[in-house]
Amino acid sequence: MSPVGTWIALVVASAVVFALKLAGHLVPKHWLAEPRVARTAALVTVALLSALVAVQTATRGNELVLDARLPALVVAAIALALRAPFIVVVLLAAVTAAVLRALGMP
Repeated sequence: MSPVGTWIALVVASAVVFALKLAGHLVPKHWLAEPRVARTAALVTVALLSALVAVQTATRGNELVLDARLPALVVAAIALALRAPFIVVVLLAAVTAAVLRALGMP
């Protein structure tokens, strides 16, 4: 894709995201107060974040890879389950990945 095409795609994507955000602000508040809508919104957020983490952890380009990121993610998940502070979770995951890479794991 040419640089001009990239910029056009970026501007169009930005406009779409802005329109979606604006539409979200225009939704009547009583629609959002329903428990079903709040529960669905919370679940969609978790699902999207989980999908992003899975894709970023287990892929490189178009291929599936198992490298030091996967054990680091497991360590982070365990730390979160044990209710560790967020900075501790991040540090544990980073140290895990660094140690495994130092030991030769890709």
